[in-house]
Amino acid sequence: MKLFNRTDQVDQHRTFKGTIPGKWFTWFSTVVVVFAFTGVTAGITAPAAQAANPTVVTLTFDDANADQLNAAQTMQSLGLVGTFFTPSGFINNPNYLTTSDMQGLVANGNEIAGHTVTHPDLTTVTLDEATRQICNDRVNLTNLGFTITDFAYPFASENASLETVVKNCGLNSARNLGDIKTRFSCAGCPLAETIPPANPYNTAAPDEVDNTWTLADLQKSVTQAEPGGGWVQLTFHHISATSTDPLNITPTLFNQFATWLKSRPATTTVKTVAQVIGGTVKPLVSGPPAPPEGTGNLIKNPSLETLVSGAPQCWAAAGYGTNTAAFSTVRQAHTGKVAEQLVVTNYVDGDAKLLPTLDLGGCSPTATPGNSYSIGAWYKSTTSTQFELYYRIGVGSWKYWTSSPWFSAATTFQKATWTTPPLPTGASGISFGLNLFSNGTLTTDDYEMFDVGTRHRLLRRHQRAATWYRTPALKRPVRARSRSAGRPADTAPTPRRSARLLPRTPVPKRRNSPSRDTPVVTRNCFQQWTPVPAHLRPSPDTPIRCVFGTPLQPSHSSPCITVTPQTTGCTGPPDRG
Repeated sequence: MKLFNRTDQVDQHRTFKGTIPGKWFTWFSTVVVVFAFTGVTAGITAPAAQAANPTVVTLTFDDANADQLNAAQTMQSLGLVGTFFTPSGFINNPNYLTTSDMQGLVANGNEIAGHTVTHPDLTTVTLDEATRQICNDRVNLTNLGFTITDFAYPFASENASLETVVKNCGLNSARNLGDIKTRFSCAGCPLAETIPPANPYNTAAPDEVDNTWTLADLQKSVTQAEPGGGWVQLTFHHISATSTDPLNITPTLFNQFATWLKSRPATTTVKTVAQVIGGTVKPLVSGPPAPPEGTGNLIKNPSLETLVSGAPQCWAAAGYGTNTAAFSTVRQAHTGKVAEQLVVTNYVDGDAKLLPTLDLGGCSPTATPGNSYSIGAWYKSTTSTQFELYYRIGVGSWKYWTSSPWFSAATTFQKATWTTPPLPTGASGISFGLNLFSNGTLTTDDYEMFDVGTRHRLLRRHQRAATWYRTPALKRPVRARSRSAGRPADTAPTPRRSARLLPRTPVPKRRNSPSRDTPVVTRNCFQQWTPVPAHLRPSPDTPIRCVFGTPLQPSHSSPCITVTPQTTGCTGPPDRG
């Protein structure tokens, strides 16, 4: 506003000069000059120079990526501080910050702030799940010894209900994105947020910094705000010389900008979010408990029919490695009207898949440690696919668990089924999906997951049902029938940010060779066979020592190496492709 006032004053002065005859204007100017040089003021004093308005810059870092320590080192050398918005479920995972890293950040004056437990799009989950994500994240981080007063919405996705949740969880502010002018978007937006913000639970910030930003762009975000003053929050994700993530800038660029920022006039300062917002540290509040394990098909929205913003509710795109994955809903459904299509191109390594949202129980099925689960899905694919499984532990972290045998390419819908190993101790939920680990197209529909109980119950069931256990004749074991179920709702983050939906725990690549700790197949067997423990055999001399549907153990030999069940290793049925 003051910038506009200055412009108005100049315009008025020019108008005044144009309305006075030349001689009178000359005389008037002369008198003013004489007064100035003789010190005769007669009550006229020159106005004091107007002080520049204070501008505050906050350097924020989202998602707890380990390469943010490159920026932290630069800031420490320059005496600058920042705010690190940290999903508590990502901490201590490979390629993410550790508790020790965060303690070092705080020791150097930086702030640790909340960013949910597992980084879901909060507008797509139930209010209970959103409350768990926000409140429990603050509880988790506090239990690690950090003071948490501020928050940032994942994917910059929020609404009035979520603002209330953030406030009720005891936080003092919440940051959004994309509401401050940049050359990339929002041309009509303000140049800075006000201090204090009009709405502390929806503070405005420029778009997140990505690999299209230059040093000039970073500098302009500050210089355009300085004439009027205010608050500029810059958001970074990766600071790496080698990362191919679009949300990355190099350490060199960050160092150049931070060094320039340090040299700005005293009216431009660098502070954390907490230093700008202030406020007291409020009591901790926990979110509602996760729902218990249900009965029947445990998958929510199993037929993918319920959509939110065009994506199946309760499902999320995910992946790792170097490849290009495109997710879309299509009308080529197995049942109903909707199926999900995944197209992978530019494949180098890793995989891509659709999973039940990795959350705290609103979408991901609650599960019981020690129990095995029968999982299934209908699919069409131009190349091999397999189930990839994750499980939830502790405060809400998700870990890679295992993968199923491969399922061959299919031009018409085929059903893929597999029975999991017993769920590890300490696990509380499961998420799984069919993946692509090469270039190709995969269409999936009608997912299912049934609790089949403990391993001993599973073995007894197969002993009763599978005649191949008692005779050398090779017969296909009886499988659980497919059960259809409607799919309740819960939503998935937008595919373009899917890579950050779960910590990128290194995942075993293609199952090309036998493994001693994860199910592997050769010869396209499409079944899982495992040696039966000696104490469960009818007699120690029983020549048939394999059972369908149970996992390999570290002491067992590789699976599916022959088609006869009398051998000492794992065996399987003949190829069916």
